[in-house]
Amino acid sequence: MRTQGRLLFCWLCLQVIFATVLSDVWKAEVVSELKTLVSSCVVLPCKFQYPGKQLPDSRIRGIWHQQAKHDQRIYHEDSTEIADSFKGRTRLLGHLGEKNCTLEIDEVKNHDNGPFCFRAEIPSIDKYSFVESCVALNMMSAPEELKLEQMKTLEDGVPATFKCSIRHTCPSHPPTITWSRSNSEATWSNRDILHGNWEVESLLIFIPTEKDDFTHLNCTVSFHGGLQSSVSSLIHVKRKTNILHIVIPVVAVIGTAFLFGGVCFVMNKKYKKQIQELRSRNENGMLGRLSRMSRRFRSHRRNEPAVHMTTKPNNSVNVVSGSAGFSKPRFPSPKSEHKDYSKSRDTYAGYDEDDYTNMAEQNIYGNV
Repeated sequence: MRTQGRLLFCWLCLQVIFATVLSDVWKAEVVSELKTLVSSCVVLPCKFQYPGKQLPDSRIRGIWHQQAKHDQRIYHEDSTEIADSFKGRTRLLGHLGEKNCTLEIDEVKNHDNGPFCFRAEIPSIDKYSFVESCVALNMMSAPEELKLEQMKTLEDGVPATFKCSIRHTCPSHPPTITWSRSNSEATWSNRDILHGNWEVESLLIFIPTEKDDFTHLNCTVSFHGGLQSSVSSLIHVKRKTNILHIVIPVVAVIGTAFLFGGVCFVMNKKYKKQIQELRSRNENGMLGRLSRMSRRFRSHRRNEPAVHMTTKPNNSVNVVSGSAGFSKPRFPSPKSEHKDYSKSRDTYAGYDEDDYTNMAEQNIYGNV
């Protein structure tokens, strides 16, 4: 038991010794490469370790310089020590006492490629340049592609959500997002997606209507430094299903049927009237005249005295009327001779003109 206790004590002592040794080293953690938008800004995340206990900010001096040239400083607490091309464009965002050496570079130029390294100096103790952990910048003349996401199906009267997002490397001055619709309905967020990259996104929620169908929704991002990028999406809104979409077509069909029936009724009535007018004209024409002639003839026959007809062998006809005998002249066949009705006019004395014409027409076809 005593031997095991001694071994455990020795193991704990060794852990303390090694932990102290390992903690007394110079070490920096940076992102080896970052995409940077020209004219905007970039933030270089940095953490470091130094030997000994933790010191306040005032006891530590932080410097950023070119990897190949230590005297080409891009940041120093004494601005006179900074290279002219970087003066006024760099600042330390982290607190050295908290072992944070994060640096911001503003108004990025095409020549700000780096690599850049951090150097820590503790006066009267030690100093160290982390040249094995430096940051290189990859310059971009235009922003990355802006992403616009939306719901696949938009329905009239149902809230719809749109998300517009873009990546960046300047969290100290994140880009702003605006919509072609009112921004009062939009929310905004900026989140760290690690390794010095950030993503800013905006959520827009609104209720689409039929008037929004086939319209464009625009999302525009504005970067620190003045550059902008935009993306557009064509909106398709599905009409909300309700009873009106059923009633309206039915009413339209019924209305069309009534209209067609009314037109047919009016046309039928019009044609019937025209047929009646034609019949009336015919009756007042030839048919009317024939009817009048027939009535006159029947009236004349009723007013004649009784006539007794005897047939003789020679086909002659004797007519006896009343108390006095009357002999009607024999009419020859129309095939044998031509009749001269002008000579017989005296025979039909007492008849009016219409009766005479009627009887003359009858006698053309034979004897009565």
